[in-house]
Amino acid sequence: MGPMPGGIESVAELAQMDGVRECLQLLVRDKQWVNEKHLELCRIAAPTFFEQQRAEWMARQFSELGYEARIDRAGNVTAMQNSTPGGPLVAVTAHLDTVLAPRSSDDITVAPDGSLRGPGVSDNGAGLAALLAIARALSQGGGFRDARAEVVFAANVCEEGEGNLSGMRYLCGQSPLAPRLRGLLILDGPATDHITAQALASRRFEVGFTGPGGHSWSDFGIGNPVHALSRAIALFSDSQKLAKLPRASYNFGLIEGGVSVNSIPAMARAKLDIRSESPERIEELAGLLTASVERSLEVENVRSSKGKVAAKIREIGARPGGQLAEDASLLRFLRAVDNHLAIRSQVDCASTDANIPLSMGLPAVSIGAGGQGGGAHTTAEWFHPEGRETGLKRIFLTLCLLLAE
Repeated sequence: MGPMPGGIESVAELAQMDGVRECLQLLVRDKQWVNEKHLELCRIAAPTFFEQQRAEWMARQFSELGYEARIDRAGNVTAMQNSTPGGPLVAVTAHLDTVLAPRSSDDITVAPDGSLRGPGVSDNGAGLAALLAIARALSQGGGFRDARAEVVFAANVCEEGEGNLSGMRYLCGQSPLAPRLRGLLILDGPATDHITAQALASRRFEVGFTGPGGHSWSDFGIGNPVHALSRAIALFSDSQKLAKLPRASYNFGLIEGGVSVNSIPAMARAKLDIRSESPERIEELAGLLTASVERSLEVENVRSSKGKVAAKIREIGARPGGQLAEDASLLRFLRAVDNHLAIRSQVDCASTDANIPLSMGLPAVSIGAGGQGGGAHTTAEWFHPEGRETGLKRIFLTLCLLLAE
């Protein structure tokens, strides 16, 4: 497994140290408190770009636990204890926002088996509840007394959808804390069977067609933006280039336009997500999108007997790629902890908040916070707390090793 930091012989020895042992016991004993906070936070709607109410709630929780909590210029909540000016920091983070949001608190329910049901309970209610659990254990259990760095907890905005990771971009780039960061543990969802150490790059585009619009009978023959957009999507999706290696994925996730069935629309647009481990493949598919739009525009305007259509492609987001070195101490520590806790995990590649620090050369991983969950990004999302304490111990022990480094 390689050497441990700070003269620690093994994870087993670390787990028996005064303060550390107390914190681990608290993480098990406080499970009901964590479950209650998990339910409470998930009942506060936090769709991307509208996380303020949940951020304010998280800041109050950190303050009540004895932390100095602030909401930064990006909207992120950061919380620290007894900060030494200029000292190194290890960040534990979880994103505040959800793809879907509850319309009311009644949309988040507790099933008879103790599981939570509703939008965001797993992604990322699990991560946010873990932030509070670790913060509580550190403040009440004595903590790791041989730390060479300090911990900063961050509940960040804009991880999902078109948020474009702006919260993490600020934390790692423009924030006053950025120069002090030495590593990040990013908590996203519940699953403990993965360690996301490679950032999956992506680009997102909005494709729009516009025209004069008109009546479906009397103005028939005018260029139709919906027809043009549909053709562009079909040309892109049917291309043989999509089957090439290295692997890439695409998704037209949103299409809109028109006002009624008997009106020729004046506008139609779609949003597209392209992902690949290869930057060259992403560029190739971005070029394919341009070619598909241009060809569709040409066909539609040739067919039009009067008003023509126009097209525009706008990039609405880009997530950079990056990868943690195979021999990085962060990976070594996590594997040692997983071995101690009998967790089976594997390194994977995904698009998460870790994209930003990894692209900047900062050690970072995205891991699950413990428990079980599923149905992410749907109204049927669920989370069950069984096994949560194992995930929390994993986070805490890995954090201690990073603080000792």
